[in-house]
Amino acid sequence: MFLKLLSLRPAPREHEAEQQRLAVERVLRESETEQRSLIDNLMTGLVIHDATGAVVRCNAEASNLLGLSFEQMTGKQLIDPAWSFVNEQGTVMPVSDYPASRVLATREPVNGIVGGIVSGKDADICWVLSRADPWFTADGQLDKIVVTFVDITMRRKLTSQLQDRELKFQALFDNSMDAVLLTSPDGTVLAVNQAACRLFGLSEAQIIARGRAGLADPSDPRLHELLGRREQIGQAAGLLTMVRGDGSRFTAEISSSIYGDSEGRQYSSMIVRDMTERLRSQAELEAANAQMRRINEQLAEVAHFDMLTHLPNRVLLADRLQQAMAHCVRRQKSLAVAFLDLDGFKDINDRYGHAAGDEFLVAIAKRLRLALRDGDTLARIGGGEVGAGMSDPSTEHGCEPPLPPLLPVAREPLPGGGSALAVSPSIGVTIYPQDGSSSEQLIRHADQAMYLAKQAGKNRFHLFDVASDAAIRIKRESLDQIAAAIAQHQLVLYYQPQVNMQTGEVVGMEALVRWLHPERGLLAPGQFLPVIEDHDLAIAIGERVLDLALSQMAQWLAAGLHMPVSVNVFSRQLQQDDFVHKLRQALAAHPTVPSSALELEIVETSALQDMAQVSGLMHACAELGVRFALDDFGTGYSSLTYLKKLPAELLKIDQSFVRDMLDDRDDLAIVQGVVGLSKAFNRKVIAEGVETVAHGRKLLAMGCVLGQGYGIARPMPAQQVPGWLDQWRAQQPWVPQEDVGLPA
Repeated sequence: MFLKLLSLRPAPREHEAEQQRLAVERVLRESETEQRSLIDNLMTGLVIHDATGAVVRCNAEASNLLGLSFEQMTGKQLIDPAWSFVNEQGTVMPVSDYPASRVLATREPVNGIVGGIVSGKDADICWVLSRADPWFTADGQLDKIVVTFVDITMRRKLTSQLQDRELKFQALFDNSMDAVLLTSPDGTVLAVNQAACRLFGLSEAQIIARGRAGLADPSDPRLHELLGRREQIGQAAGLLTMVRGDGSRFTAEISSSIYGDSEGRQYSSMIVRDMTERLRSQAELEAANAQMRRINEQLAEVAHFDMLTHLPNRVLLADRLQQAMAHCVRRQKSLAVAFLDLDGFKDINDRYGHAAGDEFLVAIAKRLRLALRDGDTLARIGGGEVGAGMSDPSTEHGCEPPLPPLLPVAREPLPGGGSALAVSPSIGVTIYPQDGSSSEQLIRHADQAMYLAKQAGKNRFHLFDVASDAAIRIKRESLDQIAAAIAQHQLVLYYQPQVNMQTGEVVGMEALVRWLHPERGLLAPGQFLPVIEDHDLAIAIGERVLDLALSQMAQWLAAGLHMPVSVNVFSRQLQQDDFVHKLRQALAAHPTVPSSALELEIVETSALQDMAQVSGLMHACAELGVRFALDDFGTGYSSLTYLKKLPAELLKIDQSFVRDMLDDRDDLAIVQGVVGLSKAFNRKVIAEGVETVAHGRKLLAMGCVLGQGYGIARPMPAQQVPGWLDQWRAQQPWVPQEDVGLPA
């Protein structure tokens, strides 16, 4: 048995051979692993085809470029829908041009084929530079085809961008209207454009031959500064004398830039502009400006001084007053502005002639100027009129000491026409800043005061009344604006509801005028009506309001809404003899509106001015069917005779009493008294100023059921009334025992 086992052991030589074989296989595996690792980590794509063209192996970079994994590529032939090459024109490359196909056909290496790989991974083209090498067996048979790919996509993109930039630069360089030269630091001209050739009258070759220094005038001291070599990269600009091909010289504007490349070499770009025409135009313009300045100085002399007396004129006086006013503000001083007219100067002209009159004016102007202090201004306004600005008058009225010297100086006779000539002065004065007007307005105010001095007897002065003039001016301006508002239809009506607080019924609307000012917005009556109380504009506004109210009532009636409206009447309207006639015409102009739906409101003070006239007027209107209400009742006399004689159906308690009656016992007593009078005289009563539920309940408790005020509704445009009525009707009637009706 032992012998049998010994016979089964391999022979020593066979064992050694087996060990060597295993060692070789191990080395081969390690080498293959090392090679695979090396191949997979290459930045170059690698694809190995067999002798038929099928893929047998690829590395990671090739898989990434082709967008396919090794498993997906293994066994694929040259033609496959998953990926294909395109040539540089972007068209699909024929299979015969593939690197592997050409090796199969020629069995020769193929080097440097540029193509784009379009993979199924994405639609972008990956441009590669490829090489294909054949591998042969020992007996010369084709064994493998090894194809390598290098990604040159970014290189192509950068190259394309660089080419694009070069094309653009070349286009700018060639088409520039300015002469452009590219030079080296030593002055050698590297390139020029056509504009440079035209400017210098030389060809490109001639300019290059001359060099940069040969184009400039060597005697120009600016040459080295602008064109000399620089140690640091930078820019320079300035004027330099240049020389053309024919030897002529011209002044050019030079813009020079020095820059360096990545290898440290420096270059210079120089832009040259011919400044000859511009400098000539500039010189001509400066000469023209100088001439214009001389003309302006002469015109200023004419524009600001009187040619006869050589005194400042009105324009210069106003300018100097403006400066003096600013000085007064800073120093808290005053300024007196005087306007003097020589009474009797016209007689001198008429009797002795204009030449004598001119001599008299020149002489008296000198005297008046000497009478003033340094810093004061004397100006001739025209004819025998003189203006003066005198700073820091020493008295409250600004008349001492500046003004008294002007009076005796102007009175003193002067020789002329063969005898002594004399005039008397009338002087008007205004004081700044008490008169806070503009400089021109100060002169006009002094002129107005001078005329008052003339009216008072001449040979004297008069001080301008600032307060009186301001009040008159403001009222006049306001009246003008209101008249324009009427003409331009800027007056509008707002309507405030009047309700029965016990039943919730809306019994009517009061028409309240508003001014839709184009700049200040919507203005309440108190902002403009007081100005017109004693003016005829009150009549115009009253008639306008009546027409607007009747027109609106007609529109509401046409829409199925019957709404009585009360309109306020001005006292000045009631004083018209034809008031009833005009009212009849207004009603006739709106035939659909029943006269009983119109109520006229008058204040008791206006009615008392002429009780008999107003009473007769009201009776005449009542015959037309129009009703009356006494507005603001309680603020006037509230005479019992007054109530007895005037046919007014409604008393309106003034809102000032109603608003404060919850806190003021006197106001409460007045309200109770008016309610009692209304019952005694069998009149209706309505309370204005109802602002809260508490007001309404208190009034109901006193027997006043009609109310009007912000607690019910604020005045509103006519177009909002229907909507408000719908909202109001949706509420429950105002019952004092419940928290309904008015908003708290």
